[in-house]
Amino acid sequence: MSRLRLHRLAAALSLAFFTIATATATDFLSGVEDLPLAPGLREVTQAGMVFDTPGGRIVEAYAVGSGTAADFLGFYRRTLPQLGWRRLDGDRYAREGERLVIEVSRRDAALTVQFRITPE
Repeated sequence: MSRLRLHRLAAALSLAFFTIATATATDFLSGVEDLPLAPGLREVTQAGMVFDTPGGRIVEAYAVGSGTAADFLGFYRRTLPQLGWRRLDGDRYAREGERLVIEVSRRDAALTVQFRITPE
């Protein structure tokens, strides 16, 4: 294979990788740079709060989306351990002196996902 073909192939592969990486990039909750939004969710920024205390941060955040609770909770069960969260039971997690609770509720056609982080 000629050098020109190799360069073109490398450029095409780089472009394809960049396109795939961009398409699968995950958004994170605002104010919580290490808590991703599951695909299909969008944050309700005006409903949440982030508060730093001497004992640690307190976060309450909400996201809405269409899909099933099982899909969203499954995403967090697979993803959070990669970010250092240890699953305790149900949808409760712990990491470095913090607790995370995820609750899903349905109102009409939309699901609401509530995230609460508190110090241990």
